[in-house]
This record gives sequence, structure tokens and C-alpha cells, in this order.
Amino acid sequence: MTSLPPPTEELRFLDMELRQLDARRAQLLMRRAWLVTALQQPVPRAPLAPPRPEASAPRVQNVLLVLGGVLLTIAAIAFTLVSWGHMGIAGRSLVLGAVTLAALGTPVALLKRGLRSTAESVAGLGLALTVLDAYALHEVVFTGTDGTAYAALAATALATLWTAYGLLTVTAPLRLPVPSALLTAQLPLLLWAIAVDAGPYGITAALLVTAGLDTIVALWNTAKSVRLVATISACAMGGFGAWAAGWLSWNAAGPSAAARAAALLVLAAVIALGAAWRLRQPVTAASAAGVSGLLLVTAAGGILRVSLPADWTVPAHLLCGVALLATWRTSLPEQVRRGFALASAGVQALALLWAVPLVALTLLGPASWTARAWSGAPSDARAALTLDTPWPSHAVAVPVILAVVAAVLLLAVRDTAWRPRAAIGALTLAWTTILVLPAVLELPYTGALLIQGGTTVGTLAALAWIRGREPEQAADQPPAQPATRPNTLLLALLALLTSLTLSFTALASQTATLTVLSALTSLFAGASWLKQLRHLTPVMAPTALVHAAALAVATGAAAGWQPQHIALLVLVVSVAAALLAARLGGSPATVPIEVTGAVAALLALGLAAVDPPMLALVLGLSAVITAGVAIRPDRRSVGYASVALFVLAAWVRLLAWRIGVPEAYTLPITVPALLVGHLRRSRDPRTQSWTAYGPGLAATLLPSLAAAWTDPEWLRPLLLGTAALLLTLLGARHRLQAPLILGGSVLTLVTLHELAPYLVQLTGALPRWAPPALAGLLLLALGATYERRIRNVRQVRESLGRMN
Repeated sequence: MTSLPPPTEELRFLDMELRQLDARRAQLLMRRAWLVTALQQPVPRAPLAPPRPEASAPRVQNVLLVLGGVLLTIAAIAFTLVSWGHMGIAGRSLVLGAVTLAALGTPVALLKRGLRSTAESVAGLGLALTVLDAYALHEVVFTGTDGTAYAALAATALATLWTAYGLLTVTAPLRLPVPSALLTAQLPLLLWAIAVDAGPYGITAALLVTAGLDTIVALWNTAKSVRLVATISACAMGGFGAWAAGWLSWNAAGPSAAARAAALLVLAAVIALGAAWRLRQPVTAASAAGVSGLLLVTAAGGILRVSLPADWTVPAHLLCGVALLATWRTSLPEQVRRGFALASAGVQALALLWAVPLVALTLLGPASWTARAWSGAPSDARAALTLDTPWPSHAVAVPVILAVVAAVLLLAVRDTAWRPRAAIGALTLAWTTILVLPAVLELPYTGALLIQGGTTVGTLAALAWIRGREPEQAADQPPAQPATRPNTLLLALLALLTSLTLSFTALASQTATLTVLSALTSLFAGASWLKQLRHLTPVMAPTALVHAAALAVATGAAAGWQPQHIALLVLVVSVAAALLAARLGGSPATVPIEVTGAVAALLALGLAAVDPPMLALVLGLSAVITAGVAIRPDRRSVGYASVALFVLAAWVRLLAWRIGVPEAYTLPITVPALLVGHLRRSRDPRTQSWTAYGPGLAATLLPSLAAAWTDPEWLRPLLLGTAALLLTLLGARHRLQAPLILGGSVLTLVTLHELAPYLVQLTGALPRWAPPALAGLLLLALGATYERRIRNVRQVRESLGRMN
């Protein structure tokens, strides 16, 4: 213990501390007084900001001017249409002419005063009045003239008048007259073609000529508003004209009609090409050139369509689209060449899209044989595909389309960045061509199988050849990603798809099924061990196992075995997968092989499910296989699956023997679980008893307790109570919670079950006031206990508070 200072020294120390506390207290009081004073002073309010206007002054001005012009125009229309009959010819002409001249002359004075927006509104009113003048002139003077022809002439006159008015020196600042004149100029040619009954070709030509004139204005005019209106008009009129020309080309019944429609399409293409040549934005120019290329393809394809059979319509258009690529080596502007290339790519994409139904039928159609396995070989390759789906119309030319696009990808793409992707696409299209060719040519069924098998072998051979050309990596260098790696992955995928299609197609005949599955199993097994294809072993080896499982099922079915017996053959595949995975060790192919073996075991279980004794055998064999896998140090966790399979096998066997005693099912779980728990506690004494013994004890005690409560006999409750008593004693002896609580709970419940009849008799003998009285006494006892605990807590807290 430390010695205490002398009293004088301690007194001096305390005085010093008290002086410091007094100084700190004075400082805090001063700060408090300042804060109180600051809080009592009024806080000045910030001045409110003026309300922000929701609309700017120019916008309000424009809205008012537009509304005023619209209202005046409506009033003029009402005057012309309703009040016209109350005045004579001279008065009507003078009034309308005077108002029109005033409306057209007022903007000049307004412009001199700097009121440009007001001048625009009044000028718009004047332009609307000129339309009314034209209408009035027709109603008064030219009453017998054809309405459409007069409308064409009036539109021409109004467009000319408005253009001249907008180009005058005094009205040049106005932005409304010239664009309005341009909009009106869209009507004369169209109305004139309708008036003279020019027919669909003449009307389409009028639309395209108007679009061409709009294009010229849009490309050479400098006024922004005029260019905008001209561009919109050119796109609208040109779009309608091109659509009409395409419709005429598609519905042309002969060479003459097709040639006239082609001439219209060429006119539209020339307009778009001229725009692309003149435009300076690369994207816009390329888009216009692409439209021009598509129109040229449509024109040439329409002429060829009427000269060729219907099956060759799409190939004809495709060849025309490919011909556009010839412009890439010319001296045309780059944006034009790029647009033609895009148009060619679009035509090829549409042709491939047209071929999709046949390709899908070729790949998915053989799957229909799963419901008609071994029903007999079809007559030809096309019949093998069309079991449930009809043959697509005009599909004869699909191989030509696929081959042409593949050749274009190989020969036309020269860019080093895109060439590998083009090679992948060409490989895919070449593979697709070979697959669809037997059905298109209606080759014999055996020939189709040989072609598909040869395609599979050729694909794997190409894989090995490509891999063999790759340079060897030094041991001290990191693995590189060769340029051919995407091609090898694609070829591997194509080989798998071909093998699946071949397997389904072979289901039509028993001999073909056995032969094809045997060949495919051997082929992929050999490929997985080739040095050149070692990197694809995670794909090749599982594929071989899948075909081997299918071969096992087919072999058993051919031998006349029942499904539950075929399951034993399928388990051979699981055994092979387990042995192969053990040999490969840490290879990337280990996990895929193990997964394939597990799937094969599930297939075996599904086949054996109809026969419980055989299902028990398959479960036991699966447990043996998994136990062998669990021997490996990195697969110890598979041992749990092995135990579960052994238990399931025992349960299924007991069910097959019609044994209904629950202990027969639970004890095979409890005993191993208790042994494992005991071993774990021996190695790690800190393991809780609930973890070591809880699951095993609950697996037997709970089902047995449920059975004992419904068992009228005395033997089961006696045995269960005795076992529960022993567990309780063992738990108390070794101070383990799990056996103590589980055993005590089960013992209590069994005892209550056995004493239940006597308790019922005792309850009937007691008066009715006894149960409420007992409940009240119980609640009082609980309340008193609760109060005593609270008092004890308070005493402890007070004792702690009195301590130094």
C-alpha cells in the first residue's frame, strides 16, 4: 500500500484544487450570462425575395402575338364563309382585297419601327388571307373549274407569291413567308398528278420529284428556317415516295411494271445519294448513302423477282446487296462507301433472318424423336425433321444464302480488328450450311446421319489442327491468349451441338441409335485425351460421359431390360466418372466430370424409382461410389452424402419389407450420429453437447415419442421411458445439457401420457372451484417471487452505492 501524505501537505493540495474549481466556475458563469443575453435579443428577418416570374417577357409576347393572329385568321374565315352572301361582288372583292393588302403592307411599317415579332404575326395573317382570296376567286370566278386542278394552280401561285413577298428588300427580315411558301410548294405536283389521273406510278413520281426539289433547297439554301422546313419536307415526301415505289415493285406482275417501279426506286436512290454526297456530317451522310443502297437493292431485286422462281427471291436480293460492296474499292467519298457497306450488311442480316426458321427446325426438329424412339427410320432427311413442324416455305435457297454470307465475311472483311469476328461468323455459317443441306436436298436418312457424324469429326479435327498451330509457351512465361482461342471455343460448341442433333436424329432406328452413341462416346473420349485438345477436356470428357449414359440406357432397352435394371448400367457411368476424377486430381476437368457422374446417378435413381427393392440397391451402390470419392483428401465433405445415401437405402429397403416401426428407421441414423459426436468431443472437448449429441438423440426420441402417444400398448412407452431415464441420468452424471434436457423432457411427456387417464379421473372428482383456486395460488406465488427478486436487486444496488 502507498503511504498517505502528511496532513499539511494534503490540506495544501485540497486548497489548490478548490481554487481551480472556483476559477472554472466563474468562467462558466460568465459564458452562461453572455448566452442568455444573446438569446434575448430579437433576430432580424431576412428580406423576402421578390416572386420569380414563371414566364419570360419574350415568351409572353410571342404567345400574345400568336393568339392574336390566330383569332384574326378565324375571324377572317368566318367572314368569308358566313357573311359573304350579304355583299355584292364588287364589295366582297374590295373588302377582302383591301384587308389582304393592309395585312401584307402593315409588316413593312412595323419592321421600320423595330416590331419584328408583331410584323411576323401580321404577315402570317396576310398569308392566310391570300388563301382565302384564292378560295373566294374559285367560288366567284372559276366555279366550273375542277377543284383539284384549281388547288394545284392556286398552290403554285401562292408559293410563288409568298416567295416573292419574302424576298423583297423591305420584308426580307421576316422569317415566315419563305418557309410557308416551301410548305405550300409540296402540293402542286401531287395535286396535279391526282387531277390528271396519273395513276400510282405518276403520283409516286410526283412525290419523289417534290422530294428532290426539297433536297436541293435543303442543301443549297443558307437560311436556317428554310433548311429545316426543306429537310423535313424532303424526308416526308421522299419517305412516302420510296415506300410507294417499293410497294409497286413488290406487287409488280410482270417485267414492265417491275421496270417502272425500279425506275422510281432508282430516282429515290439518286436523291438520297446526292444528299449523301453533299452532306458534311459523316453519320448523316453515311445514313443517306445507306438508304440509297437499300433502294438500289430493292430496285434490282424487284426486276429479278419477276424473272426467277419464288424460291430465289431472297438470294436475288442478297446478291444485289453483296454487289454494293464493289464500291468499297472505288474513288467515291468515304461516307458514300461506308453507307453502301452498311446497306449491304443490312441486306445480308435480313437474308440470314429469313433463314432462321429452317436452321431452328434443323437443330430442334430431331428432338421430336424422343416421343417416337425406334418407330422406324424416315424416308429422307427432311422427313426426319418434320415430325411435328411443317417444312418452311421457300427454304430451298437457304444453303445458298448461308454460303454466300460466309464467303462475304471471309473475303470482304480486311480490317485486323474485325477479321477474327468475321472468321467466327463464317465458321458458324459454314457449319449451319452443312447441317441444313441434307434436309434441303432430301438426302436419304443414312446419308444425313453420315454427314452430321462427319461434321462432328471434322469439327474436332479442325480444333486439333488449329490448336496444333499455336506456338508452345515456355515454362517460365505466363500463358498467353492466342488469337485462335475464340475459334477453338466456337468449334467446340459447334461440335457439341452437332453431336446432340445427331443423337436425337438417330433415335428413329435402334441400330442407328446404338451405332451413333457408341461412336460419339468413343470420339469425345478420345478427343479429351488428345494433347492438342487437352485444354478442352472440361468439355469433351463430360460430353463423352453424357453419351455413355445415353448408350447405357439404349443398350438396356435394346436388350429388353426393365428401367430399374437399366439403372445398374447407368451407374457404371457414375463409377467411371468417379475413377476418372480421382485420376485427374486438381485438373479443371475434375468438377465437370464429377457433376456429370452425379447427374448420371440421379438418372439411375429415376429409372429405379418404380421398384423399391431395386431403388434401395441403386441407393446403396451410389453410397458406395460417394464413399469412394470421400476417400480423397479434397472431397471429405462428400462423406455426408454417402451417409445420407446409405440411410435412404436402408429406409427404402425397410419400406419394401413393409416395416412400420419408426425405430427401425431412426436408429440407423442415431447410432452413427452419436459415435461421430463422441469422436468430435474427444478431439475437441469445447464442443457443446447440443452439437455433438443433439441431432442424433432427437432423430430417435422425437419420432418414438410421437409413436408412443398414439400407441395403445404399454411396451413402447416403457422402453422409451427407460431410455429417457438413462439419458437423463447420464446427462446429470456428465453435466451435459443435450441428454439431460432431451431425456428429461421425453420422460416427463411419457409419464404424463401414462398418467393421463388417472389425471382425468382426479379432475372429475375435484370441485369446480378447485382449478381456479389453484391457478390463483400459482399466480400469487409467482408474483411474490418476482417481488422478492426485485427487492434483492435493489439491496445489491444500494450496497454498491455505499462503497468507496
